[in-house]
Amino acid sequence: MSGILRVAVVGHTNTGKTSLLRTLARDVDFGEVSDAAGTTRHVEGLRLMADGRPAVELFDTPGMEDAIALLEFVDALAAPGERLDGPARIERFLATPDAHGRFEQEAKVLRQMLASDAALYVVDARDPVLPKHRDELGLLAGCARPLLPVLNFVASPEARATDWRTALARLNLHAVVSFDTVAPALDGERELFETLATLMHDHRPALQRLMDARVREAEERRRAARQLVAALLLELAACRDRVGDASDAALAAAVARLRDAVRQREQACVDALLRLYRFRPGDARASELPLTDGRWDDDLFNPETLRQMGIRLSTGVAAGAAAGVGIDLMTGGLTLGAAAALGAVAGGLWQTFGHYGERIAARLRGHRELTVDDAILRLVALRQHQLLGALEGRGHAALAPIELKGEAAVGDDVFDEVAEAWRDGPLPYALERARAHPEWAPGGGGMARDRGGEGEGDDARETALAELAERLR
Repeated sequence: MSGILRVAVVGHTNTGKTSLLRTLARDVDFGEVSDAAGTTRHVEGLRLMADGRPAVELFDTPGMEDAIALLEFVDALAAPGERLDGPARIERFLATPDAHGRFEQEAKVLRQMLASDAALYVVDARDPVLPKHRDELGLLAGCARPLLPVLNFVASPEARATDWRTALARLNLHAVVSFDTVAPALDGERELFETLATLMHDHRPALQRLMDARVREAEERRRAARQLVAALLLELAACRDRVGDASDAALAAAVARLRDAVRQREQACVDALLRLYRFRPGDARASELPLTDGRWDDDLFNPETLRQMGIRLSTGVAAGAAAGVGIDLMTGGLTLGAAAALGAVAGGLWQTFGHYGERIAARLRGHRELTVDDAILRLVALRQHQLLGALEGRGHAALAPIELKGEAAVGDDVFDEVAEAWRDGPLPYALERARAHPEWAPGGGGMARDRGGEGEGDDARETALAELAERLR
């Protein structure tokens, strides 16, 4: 069969029908999602594409509001001894004036059912099974189309998934899938399409094409996401800000400038990730240190933020980490890194380094370059890795912003091997190489590009990007 599979999405009011279509289409703007009942009042369709060709057409329908009264009305239309099949009974109802008046919303659903090849019956698994649901299913079954129940909101502690499966089995509906539109399982979409393909065998090739395309798209999306984060880390490691003035005010201004540049660059990465996964700009925020003005705005340079993400600092490094910068002393390639503290005076800073002595102090008075501290690079990597995990498990029907809770992420049950490596392991060699390539940093915002002619060129940068992206898998 070459025709596109037409599927009606039906169910009681406010069960998440529009939410299901949003998540399957990866479109946060499809339809209107609200806690209010009866939000959808008209049939609206969309197509799911596979390799540039339509595979499935889905139709969002209004919620059925009064199935009990409608079933009584349909039964009352039957003459004594009359034996009509289900579709004939439904069509007779649709020909009555009540189909355009009292039961207008239900009639829209039933018309779309008759015009479709199959239907998804969306259930709010938090609801108890009531007579109205049984009557809805009786009316929908009368349309003689394959019907696949979809249990929504199964991630809720209030879900009654077992009760629903038992009740549906008693109505001879044994093929049931769970698909939470707010927090879908990673394999939830495939399970839904595979079960639908079992019911619609003639359409299996198109559904298989769709499933294969979705797998490829997901891997391409993950690869692109890792590239975005790798580029962020590489640029932060490469950035430098030269301070020619030895005064405290000049150092403080340079530190503030570099901090702002780091924050802006991380925010740009977050925005790009949200666009890649087709979410809204304000769909992610960190808890504890709340979002302000739509920005990803925890203080990266607060030692408490580092602690929440499990980054352990020795006493000697804590002050530099609080500043979020290192002071690179250009004396034969010697790098003293994060031992500098914000506001330290040039004349006394040499005491922090003990045996390096007056020679280094003299260098400090004449030439300093600020770099991003290793602890901040770890923190940024952990935050972005955590965000990627949240985006992978987020449905496009979700209304609440993604909340990243630093303290929870420290637990062994949450941190995976990638996060552990970024938290406790050595930093990738690619970041060490980036320290020697300030031309890899973006221009503007306090990130210097005054050495654009040095280095090994684009090939070296691409190699470093690939290494970093692999560390984020």
